[in-house]
Amino acid sequence: MFKKLFVLIFITSFSVSFSQEQYYNNVDLTLTGIQLKNALAAKVIATHTALPYTSSGPDVWDATKATDENPENTSEVVLFYGWEEGSDQDETNDYFRDKNLQDTGSGASFRWNREHVFPKSLANPILNTGVKGPATDAHHLRAADRTRNSTRNNRKYGRGTGNSDFSTDTFSGLNGSNTKAWYPGDEWKGDAARMIMYMYMHYGEVCLPTTVGVGSKEFTPDEMIDLFLEWNVEDKVSAIEISRNSYHGNTSNNAAQGSRNPFIDNPYLATRIWGGDSAEDRWGIYTSSDSEAPTTPTNVTVSNIALTSITVSWAASTDNVEVSGYNVYVDDALTAQTSNTNTTISDLNTNTTYSFTVIARDITNNLSTASAPIDGKTLQDTEAPTVPTNIVISNASDSSFKVSWSASTDNNAPSGYEVFINNDLNTSTTDLFYTVTALNASTTYAVQVLAKDADNNKSAKSATVNASTTDGASNGVSELFISEYAEPDGGNNKAIEIVNLSSTTISLANYSLKKQSNGGSWVDNLLLDTAAFLVDPSATSIIPNDVFVIIHSGAAEQQLIDNADLVVPNNSQSPHKYASPLNFNGNDPVGLFKNGVLIDIIGQEGNSSNHIQNATYRRKSNILTPNATFNSNEWNLLSANTFDDIGSHTSTLSTSAIAFESFKMFPNPTNGNRVYFSVTKDATINIYNVLGKLVQSSEVTQSKNSIDISKFSTGMYLLKINSGTQFITKKLIKN
Repeated sequence: MFKKLFVLIFITSFSVSFSQEQYYNNVDLTLTGIQLKNALAAKVIATHTALPYTSSGPDVWDATKATDENPENTSEVVLFYGWEEGSDQDETNDYFRDKNLQDTGSGASFRWNREHVFPKSLANPILNTGVKGPATDAHHLRAADRTRNSTRNNRKYGRGTGNSDFSTDTFSGLNGSNTKAWYPGDEWKGDAARMIMYMYMHYGEVCLPTTVGVGSKEFTPDEMIDLFLEWNVEDKVSAIEISRNSYHGNTSNNAAQGSRNPFIDNPYLATRIWGGDSAEDRWGIYTSSDSEAPTTPTNVTVSNIALTSITVSWAASTDNVEVSGYNVYVDDALTAQTSNTNTTISDLNTNTTYSFTVIARDITNNLSTASAPIDGKTLQDTEAPTVPTNIVISNASDSSFKVSWSASTDNNAPSGYEVFINNDLNTSTTDLFYTVTALNASTTYAVQVLAKDADNNKSAKSATVNASTTDGASNGVSELFISEYAEPDGGNNKAIEIVNLSSTTISLANYSLKKQSNGGSWVDNLLLDTAAFLVDPSATSIIPNDVFVIIHSGAAEQQLIDNADLVVPNNSQSPHKYASPLNFNGNDPVGLFKNGVLIDIIGQEGNSSNHIQNATYRRKSNILTPNATFNSNEWNLLSANTFDDIGSHTSTLSTSAIAFESFKMFPNPTNGNRVYFSVTKDATINIYNVLGKLVQSSEVTQSKNSIDISKFSTGMYLLKINSGTQFITKKLIKN
């Protein structure tokens, strides 16, 4: 068969080394299970440079032509799923194809294209080739006959024998509950398995093996399936896989990604992570009978002592085979692992004494005895944070208002803020906002904020800002907000509707619309009381429970024309060139501003993707206030060209639900690099390590519902989740 022949050709041309690749020198290969998967993922992610799917520069076409080249004829590529060399009348099963016969979208037969070994539609979310990422990762893109690739379609992989064909396994898919799976062929099943393993290791829950293969999980504690473990054992690494990996690992190559597929370099890594039958150990390091531990690290010292970090150094240990790394313990808790003879321990508390010990390990995980302990004390912090600035009052009601401010800076980090009302301490918070409650109606309050750090150094109080509650008749509603957004699937039927749900008439003076062109900077400030654009020049305010409709002058939909209050002309004059900002597209967030401050938004600020394209968004009836952070759960998503409700808005004045009544955090414990949250309100999440040190602060919303924990070491963390006046604490375990 071809791959066997290819192996012979490759071996005669190159000297293949089965020793450990230098690429993994700083990876702890003594780890097992999920810890090993995470360590390999961290290495791959750190060295990976994503390629575009198609461009004028190096892209995955260029990469595939180079990595899948036929060694006997460099003008050809090797076709995945193929099994014969053109001797029959079926061109779809060929091994080779002319490089220049790539599929350019013409639909012509006898073309080759880029097979997504992990189908785009089986990922979560669906892979988008317009964005550099998993959809454009050349490690799982293989040259394949166009027709044969189309036959595979997005079928899951299943069992089989012989050449590539439909599997005997079925699943619920494109042909219903009994859709036949796909067998890649005896010569390609190992290749497919190792690519699926790579995609899962690199992209985590986006590319789960359980969504791309049919089979059980008898041997695995993770989302791997036995089928791929079996294929990894049965079909050994081929020369074309080695060649592809070597190409991408060499960044001097034109279309190299810099990363490698560890399961090609050593299939046994899959066995160490997920179990099952033993695969080939191409490095030969896991079959060693070595039982001798390294010598004990000596001369442990501390240096570079700072407020929250200390560097620990030691003399190198020796071993009969090879020292692979060191475990560093802080107060008897494993805190760091390194292959160097020094490491910096961060996220410590100030003015605190810690005890450090070091243990050496070898390649087969034999451990030395612990070094003699050495103490180190962090410095004391005496510097106060800077004074909070940009104090903003919003969401005023009859008995409450929201205070927001810009973060202070500190030589360490601010640990929180104190909010003062009429010079009395009202609350302490770790957020950059706070809702003050239990206030009197129609009353003005003096608001100040100060910052403090972990050592209780406090800044001076901010400048005083006055805040007034409403008059008791507005049901807590005092501000305008966007109630509807229409972005059609073509043409200029574009509209923004603004609603007044308060009990008083609100002047449009000081209100404006801006857009973020392609998610960039805010541009084209459209004052809503611009007489030249108003249908009725005297209509410069909105009465209670009424709406104000702004449309593009090119709008042809009669519903928009009949209800328009302001029409933005389509001319070539700045700042409203071509009816901007009402010429928005689905990648242009639009904001409502008051006195130059963003108070409400449709679309995610800074997002240049087509995330609000070809759709109508209508604010839900229970939303009563603006939100400067886009929250998709505040909106009803309707199909494009839906205009029936423009000119009116239905609201339900009611109190909000308890913030955490349906709160969820998952997965926990986690083996990955992201933690997901289900929240009904925006929340701030502060994460503390086992030493009680704040290590990360993040915001989550209903649309931005995950946080990155890739830099966290294994262990337990305490999460404090704040939403307004409410908070809960949760424990998080990272394996």
